[in-house]
Parts: sequence; C-alpha cells; structure tokens
Amino acid sequence: MKALFYTDTKQTEIMDTPAPAPRFGWSRIRVSHSGICGSDMHAWHGHDERRVPPMILGHEAAGIAADGPHAGKTVTINPLISCNTCADCQGGRPHVCADRALVGMAFPGTFAEEVLVPDTNIYPTKLAPKQATLTEPLACALHAVQLATTRMPGAASAIVLGGGAIGLLAARCFALKGLGRIDIAETNPLRRSLLADTTGARPYDPLNHTPAQADIVLDAVGSGRTRHAASALVRPGGTIVHIGLQDCAGGLDTRRLTIQEITFVGSYCYAPKDFRAALALLEDGNVSGDGWTECRPLDQGQQAFTAIHDANAPPKIILTI
Repeated sequence: MKALFYTDTKQTEIMDTPAPAPRFGWSRIRVSHSGICGSDMHAWHGHDERRVPPMILGHEAAGIAADGPHAGKTVTINPLISCNTCADCQGGRPHVCADRALVGMAFPGTFAEEVLVPDTNIYPTKLAPKQATLTEPLACALHAVQLATTRMPGAASAIVLGGGAIGLLAARCFALKGLGRIDIAETNPLRRSLLADTTGARPYDPLNHTPAQADIVLDAVGSGRTRHAASALVRPGGTIVHIGLQDCAGGLDTRRLTIQEITFVGSYCYAPKDFRAALALLEDGNVSGDGWTECRPLDQGQQAFTAIHDANAPPKIILTI
C-alpha cells in the first residue's frame, strides 16, 4: 500500500509498504482523510523522541471499515489505545493509563491507505469523512474546555492562546458553553482572519494587543511565552488549562499562581465520553470544518507540512488518500 513516511527532520516521502496484517479484535480501515496535527508537526521538526523515523505519522482519520464488525461503514477512529484493565481505564480515564499508546506513534499511523485499529476504537458515523476526521481534535479541545468549566462553573470569560485547530475548536466549545466573552490570540493574520466567523470569539494579535484578564485562560500553544502570557492574563482565582506541547521552557509565574490562588491544570487527549460527545457535536452540526480546513492529496504531504511550517496554511490541512 501507499503511505507517507516521516523519514528525517522536515522530510517526508511517499513509499510502498505492506498492508497491515490481520489481528484478532482489530479491524482494517481504508483511510480516506487524515488531518495533520500539531504533534505531527512536532515530530516532523525533529522534536519528539517518541516518534523515530522512518515511520508513518497521522492519527486524526476517517474512512471505510474494510472488515470487522463495522465492515462497509464510514467510520472515524479513536487513536488512543489503552490497556483497558488498570484502575484508570476501569474508572473511565484511559487517557492517563500508564500503558497507553497512540496510532501514529507506537503503531503505524493514518497517513496511509490502510490502518489497523482495535474494534473498540472505531466509531461508525453518517458524517462525510472530511468532517468525521475532526472528531479527534475536537475531543481534545472539548476535554480541555470541560476541565476548565468544571473547575470554574460560573466562568463568564475565557482567553484562548493559539488559533490552530485545537485553539479554534476550544473557542467554539466555550461559545457553546455560553461564555459571554471569548478572546483568541493568534499572530498569523491568515488564521486570524478566519477565527471570528468560525468560533464566535474575538481574535487579536498578541504582539500588538493585550485583552482584559479572564476567568479561564486555555493555552493551546504550550511555549514559555504563552505560559508567561497565561500567568498574566488569568484573573485572581481563575484557571489556566494547559493543552499545548510546544516546548518545556519555563514561563509560568508560580508566585502569582500561589498568591492569587490560580488553578493550573494540564489536559491530555480525552476520555471515551469526550470522543463520543465530540462526534455528536459534529453530527448535530454544532461544529464543522467549514471555512477553516483544506484538503490536499497525500502525495502533496511534504508540501502540506512545509506550508504549515511557513505559516501559509489554514488551521487544519487534511490529507486525502
């Protein structure tokens, strides 16, 4: 089968590779659409020691089940694979399972004609595959927003740092939660021009403007600079939710967090309930990829990665296979 391999820092290549071998309790998915995630970019930049080339990246995907219980149906996949037996898995928190693994990291990814996935991680849907591909990033954003609003049930305002797919979807989720003021920071003017119409939030350039403090600050970038900004932008008694993973530099003002009793919480992936809820939001039409996604063929994968790197791309590029 044809697949896009990450071969070296900032390098990908279309290669032929054997189709996945059958495995009991797993199904083959004929991938039709697969989104490029920020974590794929992190690997492509050579900054993720867990993803060692040559390998097939990709984990946001939809297609047709080739076999198994959902054969012939359009499906989207939950790429997070957990042990299903530990206390965290049994308690509904498989995303923090000590033995968790991810398609596109521990297993071959979805930038390929076929991918093998556990049957329990496959979700049939009547959505068009392009829309269904957004289930996974929406589940990430929804989980982070749920963490934030659970800790601050009376929150009236939020600031999202980063207007990529996760930040955009988080802003949309905050709007669906009914928050009265949502600001979203984005330095890229191309992305900033798309954000108001697609999120219900107020986009701003953080290089030229600083909004008023907010009850919640969601850091969808995860750099030293955005942690510094989050520390300053959250109001006393507020909450910072950290979902971005750009670097491990400092930036967090722990003194202010302490004396102003600010909550800082990390958000990683999602629980199965978040994935189901994200799929429902897409199926109900409350969230869509209209206006901020772009499809490109798999054999233009290298150009797509380069366009994202050069800040010359919308918040989400989806590769078609």
